[in-house]
Amino acid sequence: MRTHTVVVVGGGTMGAGIAQAMLGVVGHVTVVEADPAACESALERVRAGLARQFKRADDPEAAVAASLARLDVSIGVPAGVDPALAIEAVPESVDLKRSVLAELEAVYPELPLLATNTSSLSITDLGRDLARPDRFIGMHFFNPVAVSELVEIVLGRATAESTTSAARDWIDALGKHSIAVQDSPGFATSRLGLALGLEAIRMVEAGVASVDDIDTGMVLGYKHPIGPLRLTDLVGLDVRLGIAEHLAATLGPRFEPPDLLRRMVADGKLGKKSGEGFHVWS
Repeated sequence: MRTHTVVVVGGGTMGAGIAQAMLGVVGHVTVVEADPAACESALERVRAGLARQFKRADDPEAAVAASLARLDVSIGVPAGVDPALAIEAVPESVDLKRSVLAELEAVYPELPLLATNTSSLSITDLGRDLARPDRFIGMHFFNPVAVSELVEIVLGRATAESTTSAARDWIDALGKHSIAVQDSPGFATSRLGLALGLEAIRMVEAGVASVDDIDTGMVLGYKHPIGPLRLTDLVGLDVRLGIAEHLAATLGPRFEPPDLLRRMVADGKLGKKSGEGFHVWS
């Protein structure tokens, strides 16, 4: 894959993490953003991720520079490249994602593999207007991408077997493990993880136990690597709220967001990215 190019649309936390991971296996990565300020922010996120990745290298600065030399940031989808894979990693808006996917397909009509990084939206629905939905698939990466071992492959109704196989090959090349899930609200991981997280929030809301004790109980009692409330902080309370609202609308009231979650998001307590959520982050 060292001769391949990958295009990642969206340079936020997930898009920058995906770009960083792809730099380890392909020759060139292009990150697409909407304006110069967003491009600079995306570049800085990738640079910071590479600095963490190479902090124990013999010459960390040289290692980071060598990777960044194979990275471009672009305002809009560039026509002058021939990607082997394009990944959409913009915010969880159906209309926005459909628009980006349609543009990628229009600019790259021969694109062999088109993927979305959505954590909960229907792959079939997102790909309904594509000319080649058989080449479209969900590749749900996890945060932080650089160290997470899993990518959840989500199959739309039109996804071809060859597309699934190609997605698995990419994930194998990244040194990660893949699981395959049929298109369903929340897929497997978001659905199960959210159910636990929402119940933990309800317990805090009801005064059943403290945030620390709930997290400690799941870490020590059930061997979870991280408690559900600390994980909610890492994912982002706003992200979890959006997923909960989507699953409540599609799967029923058991996923209705607790009032505490809504209040915290309204107050700007979004988790690690804002400095405070259920925990305080330095």
